[in-house]
Amino acid sequence: MIPISDDNPARLTPIVNWAIMALCVAAYLWEVSLGRSMDCALFALGFTPLSLFGHEPHGQCTGLYSPTTTIFTSMFLHGGLLHIAGNMLYLWIFGNNVEDAMGHVRFLVFYLVCGVAAALTLGYIQPHSAVPMVGASGAISGVLAAYVLLYPWAKVSVVIPLGIIFYPLKISAFWVVGFWFLLQLASAALTPANQPGTAFWAHVGGFAAGLALTPILKSRDFPLFGQVRRGPWG
Repeated sequence: MIPISDDNPARLTPIVNWAIMALCVAAYLWEVSLGRSMDCALFALGFTPLSLFGHEPHGQCTGLYSPTTTIFTSMFLHGGLLHIAGNMLYLWIFGNNVEDAMGHVRFLVFYLVCGVAAALTLGYIQPHSAVPMVGASGAISGVLAAYVLLYPWAKVSVVIPLGIIFYPLKISAFWVVGFWFLLQLASAALTPANQPGTAFWAHVGGFAAGLALTPILKSRDFPLFGQVRRGPWG
């Protein structure tokens, strides 16, 4: 299930959401410009749980930045074109409405704190992992949590891959985000620790932070569960 748009216009121009996307794209273009040194940059600037607990992983690319710094730098780096394209798609669809409900400054704080929570969750679950984590998906998980709390019945256009056919469908955000989170939770539970790949526990941690922070940071003009349910799928 791949979301491609939503029917939920925002009143506020999402300048922070756009700025975050621009920084991610600029960082990725910088990574690509490094050529063969790109992997070294990801190791140096990505978040490595083992470093957080005072143990430096082996390798000439590590040790350039403090573990605390890499919690933040890792949020703007991506490991490949599909990685950044998927994250920016989710941020484009869902981030503007969350910024609309929180305002510019609170949305920025929300986004960064969710990203920090995502990294710390991974560090707590896998403290001995020497695999660097990069990507905005931990913070974006928090954005998805906020969206489903604020606009659970907003219609989201998705495509469902059925072999070589992509079936279009419009369903409520509750089902889209709910399915996504259950998939992350199941994947986190089933994926062996320290295995390279998607940092599913970071997604779970970012989502949990989003659920906790949204009632605190949202504007009073945006009630939780604010949209009326229209039917079993919308």
